Amino acid sequence: MDNSILQWIGDEALLQSAVAGQTTMVLLVIIVACIALLSKGADWMIDGVVDLAERTGLPKIVIGATVVSLGTTLPEAFVSVMAAYMGNPGLALGNGVGSIIADTGLIFGLTCLLAAVPVNRFILNRTGWVQVGSAVLLVIIAVIALVTTDGEPMLQRWVGFMFLGLLAAYLYVTYLWAKQGSDLSVEEEVSEHELMSLSKSWTLVIGGLVMVIIGARILVPSASEIAMRFGVPDDVIAATMVAFGTSLPELMTAIAAIRKGHPEITVGNIVGADVLNVLFVIGAAAAAVPLAIPPNFFYFHFPAMLIILFSFRVFISMNREGVFHRWQGAWLLGVYITYVVLQYALNIGAAH
Repeated sequence: MDNSILQWIGDEALLQSAVAGQTTMVLLVIIVACIALLSKGADWMIDGVVDLAERTGLPKIVIGATVVSLGTTLPEAFVSVMAAYMGNPGLALGNGVGSIIADTGLIFGLTCLLAAVPVNRFILNRTGWVQVGSAVLLVIIAVIALVTTDGEPMLQRWVGFMFLGLLAAYLYVTYLWAKQGSDLSVEEEVSEHELMSLSKSWTLVIGGLVMVIIGARILVPSASEIAMRFGVPDDVIAATMVAFGTSLPELMTAIAAIRKGHPEITVGNIVGADVLNVLFVIGAAAAAVPLAIPPNFFYFHFPAMLIILFSFRVFISMNREGVFHRWQGAWLLGVYITYVVLQYALNIGAAH
């Protein structure tokens, strides 16, 4: 039974054929149920993570940038590696880049509009540079591939393995920074609730994460199927629906964190998730199969990603008062909305 569930969750073709046989009304019900599952899972995860942060004494932003971002990036990695293996490498790359744009533009933009998000300079001036640096490295490698290749430019397997090596280094360095950061942490908060048992904390984190991954996994093909029935082209679905669907864990985590009064978890999660989308998601997919880079990445997706990441970087250096401003959230959200609208405007009716 467990095996068949795993196969059903893991096999893209099986999942697509399962949703293709449903009526549009049933698919809408499935989508609502998946969003409820994602929401509950994210709630559990935040409760567990806050408890772990209080127990270890590490700043919540650090826990957000490591444990939570690794967890919420798993759906992207899962979908991208599966897509690469099953002969759709464009989906793998589009998912990774689209998720960075969705995480920083949509999710962080919304978070800034809804809550006063603290700027933890110690963490953001370190992890934030890795966030921008990994994205710039991806674009530089892609441009070199474009210039030096006669045919279609590719991210070769060695690039994937290099990214995975950099991921291991990043996680180790983040751990070292976390140890320094916990000494400097100004957020020595008095815990308002009794700490739960360690096993309960981890059960909430892992149980919430499993719910979030399963919810995202079933929601994406259901939403894609509805979009296809309305005549939306495949490439548009990949770069918007799939990227948004696999970023839903970050969105649900952000909403849960704001509701529970811990917006700093969202900052850590998004910065960490952006790094992982390049080094883990695109790295694992490229290590599995070389990834072709379609032309529209060079004039559309890469520029949108860099505009959003450099805007975020500038906002960190501007905010001397220690919080992100609402107008900064509005700018990031505006760039994201423009990106999505242009995506549909430029592609609607394109040949499949």
